[in-house]
Amino acid sequence: MLDANWPDSWRGAFRIEMRAEAIGLAWRGWPVLPGVNPAPLTEGDDLTWRRPVPASDNWREQIGTHAHEVATWFSDRTHSLLVATGTVLDAIEVDDELGKRACRLLRALGHPAPIIALPNGRWLFLTTAADSIPAELASRATIQWHGKDSWIPLPPSPFQHGVVHWRVKPEVCGWQLPDAAEVHDVLVRALAGADAALLVQTTAA
Repeated sequence: MLDANWPDSWRGAFRIEMRAEAIGLAWRGWPVLPGVNPAPLTEGDDLTWRRPVPASDNWREQIGTHAHEVATWFSDRTHSLLVATGTVLDAIEVDDELGKRACRLLRALGHPAPIIALPNGRWLFLTTAADSIPAELASRATIQWHGKDSWIPLPPSPFQHGVVHWRVKPEVCGWQLPDAAEVHDVLVRALAGADAALLVQTTAA
């Protein structure tokens, strides 16, 4: 997972940080999982879209594991840090342009949401678990809903060309995940604004 040129001291410090994050989130009830690199690349794969996958094929059985057991997963090697979606939380993945619009709207409404940024330019908005998402979001190929049977990487997991990081930390929300419907509504509004702006540009051209 880590750069082969990193000194051992850096690897050790990174492993300690990852383990501490995993334990802290597990204590808060987040269903964290250890992750590893996906299968070897094949010709034509897009490097920027590859991300860690669960280290175990039976990862669903690991959901809800106690923090003491979670600690052992990150004690002997450096895993990436994942969280299973669809139980405690969900995530809506969007491009950075839509992400910025939605983030501004959430701030204006006084309802910030935890937001994760991936080095490939994708943003993840964390919410409470939901049964579905609005059709306006589901119909867009650039928008992905991470619900049941999915997972997302958490900071500070390594990624192609960078490290996953928080745009808005959960502490900003007092560790209270925003209601999924509220965030979905904001994303729909941000999407409508982006479509309107594109229409104006196209008409002007």
